[in-house]
Amino acid sequence: MSLSKHLATQQQTLQRFVELIEEERQALTEANVDGRHLSDLAAAKQALLGELEHLESQRSNAQIKLGYGAGRRGAEQAAREAGCLPAWQRLLELASHAQLLNRLNGDAIRTRLGHNQRILNFLHEAAGHSLYGPDGRSRRSGSLSGLST
Repeated sequence: MSLSKHLATQQQTLQRFVELIEEERQALTEANVDGRHLSDLAAAKQALLGELEHLESQRSNAQIKLGYGAGRRGAEQAAREAGCLPAWQRLLELASHAQLLNRLNGDAIRTRLGHNQRILNFLHEAAGHSLYGPDGRSRRSGSLSGLST
């Protein structure tokens, strides 16, 4: 497979990964998060990451076998000489975009988990305090508690 075709395959796979990240982001913004759907998205993302790693390994190994240096410099030189430098640059831009989106989703997940933890802490604390006294009257907290009749 030519480098140009290989980069196109990598780009298509990476684009599918970005689409999954965007779908995950949308799912995270919903009021009622569907855990099963998020789990399915995570599994699909993991599968695509494996595919991307395989494609990158193939590209990198071919690059080295053809006498180009390892890493980004060698990849750029190989792409330039194969006449597909713009495709290589688009792939790098898309990878950077995917990384940013994935980080933002991670931030959203951490924020939601923190919010849920605060709610659980509040409920746990509230469950430890009886809302009613032995006489059946509600126990009010705060400055108005002395005004109850």
